Order: sequence, then structure tokens, then C-alpha cells
Amino acid sequence: MEVYVKYIVGPIAAGLLVAGVAFAQSYPSRVVRFVSPYAPGGGTDILARTLAQKLTESFGQSFVVENRAGGGGIVGIDSVAKAPPDGHTILLGSKGPLTMNPALHSKLPYDTLRDLAAVSLIGNVPAVLVVHPSLPVKSVKELVALAKARPGELTFSSSGTSGTGHLSGELFASLAGVKLVHVPYRGTGPATIAVLSGEVTFGFGNLVSLMPHVQSRQLRALAVTSAKRIAAAKDLPTVAEAGLKGYEYVTWYGVLAPAATPRDIVARLSAELAKIVRQPDMRERMSGEGGEAVGSTPEEFAEYLKAEMASSAKLVKIANLRAE
Repeated sequence: MEVYVKYIVGPIAAGLLVAGVAFAQSYPSRVVRFVSPYAPGGGTDILARTLAQKLTESFGQSFVVENRAGGGGIVGIDSVAKAPPDGHTILLGSKGPLTMNPALHSKLPYDTLRDLAAVSLIGNVPAVLVVHPSLPVKSVKELVALAKARPGELTFSSSGTSGTGHLSGELFASLAGVKLVHVPYRGTGPATIAVLSGEVTFGFGNLVSLMPHVQSRQLRALAVTSAKRIAAAKDLPTVAEAGLKGYEYVTWYGVLAPAATPRDIVARLSAELAKIVRQPDMRERMSGEGGEAVGSTPEEFAEYLKAEMASSAKLVKIANLRAE
């Protein structure tokens, strides 16, 4: 009987394997919804549209961006988490809504690790630390020394509470052991103007938007927030290299799908995305923003998400943040 059972199970398992492979090869069989959890026009939306076009070319089937803004990314992510797990709904997510929101909110309609399947880490983008020229510092070490000499006097701007600018500053203050004053604004534009006008003493922001002000000497750049120097600003040290060991804060983007999406479809999507991010125009696009095109396996991205969840929770505790 035991031999007979083995004989029967073998062909059945093989049949299922063939069926699974055939299913993946026929994917996608219709239009794929590529959800961007933010409004049109922002960085996430622009990247989503670029990837959607390239995926359309790769698969010969339309990948259409659907903007599902609201709740700091919560609405869009929840819509994907609850979508049919057949590969025809995918998400372009980022650090904030995927790993910061779970640390900020005690209750969310989704669980990042349980309800979503990691497909591929697309890339990451660091920020640049800039100060107003009137501030008598020309390095990170000098900024830390000044902050220690004037506790609670130095201010830094951000586009809003729990955003990149805010958390970059809070991590800086924690590692440097200094007291800084966070001044949130309604958006990146006003936060940048605040540093330009001298309303605040420094800030962390997007390299592309801030470097023209650095080149015109309206701002002074001290360092980038990545773990290593970036091609777009080779002369700038990292914050860690400039004296604050262990410092790293980057924004990242990744593609995810509903948790129960078949593994062969996830693997196929991941492989195509890896090819896409290796294309010269994609690398140049990310590099032009001071970022790095990555591309990863589902397993690598899953591990990255776990590590980011842990570091985000730690940072929220350091900054004593609460969801508004």
C-alpha cells in the first residue's frame, strides 16, 4: 500500500507543479492594477508610472497606475492587502507607510508582514543635511559641538511630523546626544524656504531640490544620510563618516503584492523588476536623485522589511512620536 500511495502522489505533485508553471507563464491574463498610495505628481507616483510602463513592455499586458491616496498611505496599502491574491493588483510602497505607520499606529487595517508579500526592493534615496550659511559650522562635528554648546536653541525644519526630514533630525539628535527643536511645516517647499530664510538653522531634504541652493551658496551642505557616499554628490561625506557613527536614514521604495499571491508569480514579477532596475535609464534616474537602484529577490526584500520594522519602532520610541 505504501508503494502504491507513493506512486499515485508522484504524478499528482508533478501535475500540480506543471499547472503552477503554466499559470505563471500565462500571467498576467488581464490589466494589472499598480497601486500608488499617494496623490498624482509626487515622487512615489512618478516612479510607479515609470515602472508601470516598463512592466507593460516586459509582459505585453497593461500595468495601470491607480492612485489611492489617504491616511498617509494607509488607504492604498489596505486596498492591496485585501485585493484578490492573483498578481493582478500590486503596490509600490515606501518606508513611511509600510514600516513607520505600524510603529506610529496601535491599530491598522493591515499588517505589513502578514498581509503583504515582498516582491522586490526597487531602490533607496538618501537626504542631504544643509545649514543656513549664517550658522558658524562647516562640518557635522562642528554642528554637533554647536548644538551641545547651545542646547535647545538649534532648530531644524521638516515637511511634517514623522516625515523623512523629521526622523532624520531626531536620529541625529539621539546619536549626537544633543537637544534640538523640530519645526514642522506643511510640505517640503515651506520647509526648504524656512532654511533658506534662516527661520530655522538647518534641515534634511531631497538632494535634487536642495543642491541648486547649495551651488548658489544660499545653503551649505554638510553630509548625506546614506551609509556610503553617493555619485550625485561625491564630495559630500556621509553623516556617519563625518563623525556620527552608526547614522543612516534613507527613503526606500519596493513592490509588494497581496500575501497569498502564488510564489511563482511573485518570483516572475521580481525577476522582471530586477531586469528593469538594471537598465541604464533607471540607474541614471535614481542616481540623479542621489539614490541607488537596487532590485532584489522576494526573500531579500522580506528580510529588509523585517529589519526596517525594527529600526522604525526604535526611532519612533526615540522621538517619542504619536500618530496625529
